[in-house]
Order: sequence, then structure tokens, then C-alpha cells
Amino acid sequence: MAVWDPKQTLDSIGVGEKNEQKRSSRVAEAIKNELSTLLISKVADPRLLGANISRVEVTDDLSLARIYFTVFGDKKEIRAADKGFQRAAGFMRSHIAKTLNLRFTPALEFRYDNIADKVAELDEIFQEIANERESNKDDS
Repeated sequence: MAVWDPKQTLDSIGVGEKNEQKRSSRVAEAIKNELSTLLISKVADPRLLGANISRVEVTDDLSLARIYFTVFGDKKEIRAADKGFQRAAGFMRSHIAKTLNLRFTPALEFRYDNIADKVAELDEIFQEIANERESNKDDS
């Protein structure tokens, strides 16, 4: 006869202990929130006015944070925003150090997030395929 285990029952219905997020992902989310707020409120660089933080990835040892940003515009505006982020990296890192109260503040590495460009490219390809199928359907 099986013995009833209340912990197992609670876990099976989703009431028990939750799966804990890794610390690096919690720190990444906190960094994203802080930098997004900082971009809106305190950064005065005109190159960063249209920039948004899309995602942050932090290494497991919390030594490096890769911050991905998006900018609406052409390659010139993307390069300008990248230079703006490189220039403001020290200011942003010191702000994170003050607000998040971590033992070690990760180094910040800024990268342009080209996911939006890839999505637009795939949309265009899918539209071409749909148009081709329609033209083939009309021909037969």
C-alpha cells in the first residue's frame, strides 16, 4: 500500500514549491529593469533617445552582462546608439552597483539586437512563398 505524501500531492497540483529561477536570470531581469528606467529618466545622450533594452543575458558567474538594444532607424543610427552605450557604460554600471547591491557588479557589454531585422526578413520570405502559392493556384 502506498503512503500518502502531502508534499508530492501539493507539487503535483502546482501549489507546492515553485521551480526556482537561476540567480543569473533574476539578476538579468533586474539589470534590464534598471537600465530601462535609467534610459528614460537620467541619460541625456541624444544618441540614446530612441534606444530600448530588449533583453539582458548574464553569465552564471555574474561577471558579464550582455545588454541587447534595439533602435528604429538605419545603420547610422544603430552605430550612433552603440557609441552612446559604449560611452555611458561606466555610468550605467555604477548606477547598477548602487541600486542592485550586488557583491560584484558585472561588466556591461552592449550589442545591437538584430532579431527584429531577422523577423522582418522572414516575414518577407513567407509573403513571397504565399504569393507564389497563390499564383500557382490561379494557373492550375
